[in-house]
Amino acid sequence: MLGSGPPLLLLHGFDSSLLEFRRLAPLLAQDHQLWIPDLCGFGFGPRPPGVAYGPPLVIAQLRALLAAMPAGPVGMIGASMGGAVAVVLAREVLEQQPGRFSRLLLLAPAGLTGQPMPLPPLLDKLGVAFLALPAVRRGLCRQAFADPATSVGAAEEEIASLHLRTPGWGAALARFARSGGFAGVGAPLPPLPIQVLWGSNDRILRGPQRRAAQQLLGDPGEELQACGHLPHLDQAALVAQRWRGR
Repeated sequence: MLGSGPPLLLLHGFDSSLLEFRRLAPLLAQDHQLWIPDLCGFGFGPRPPGVAYGPPLVIAQLRALLAAMPAGPVGMIGASMGGAVAVVLAREVLEQQPGRFSRLLLLAPAGLTGQPMPLPPLLDKLGVAFLALPAVRRGLCRQAFADPATSVGAAEEEIASLHLRTPGWGAALARFARSGGFAGVGAPLPPLPIQVLWGSNDRILRGPQRRAAQQLLGDPGEELQACGHLPHLDQAALVAQRWRGR
């Protein structure tokens, strides 16, 4: 928890952690009480064995967190997979608690459209082993930024991989992959204002995925220049301004 003011929930993306918001959080903490969890099965949280890591567990975790948050409307910002998580959470919670959320800001949301593609046994473990390779981690980190030559150094690469040292990282990620993850979860949209920001140089979210999401949302959203798949890192100040309605 960080800052003071109306509560604001920040949700990170796939195989990531709360550190995603290291640049945006100080800007938003001026006006909000920030709640920035590591999603269940990700980040630096515990990963006990034998747990069915997947979307239902993530949503259950966030519903429990929401019960501990102050009463009244909560704002929510979701990045990449976190955007899909935010949509599902808002849709489910608002059915029982109208007015619990005020609005959503989705940053390059992934998983709103498409179909779940659960990885079968063995392939899930091979996928995790691939993601653990240092060269792959460095490549994915660089691919996420608009201009890796100037934005990515040893520190950024280290931050992007710190959570891999958490016990159970590989087993939990493999189990999540077997679940199919958050895919095709955008419809129906929750009944509240939704704002979307995209990066002009996003090299992770493919064009067809973005266009399908825009069609579902009924709004092209705003494209930020000099921005990759991580608007909250590439253009943190602009994201904070847009949240404030500027």
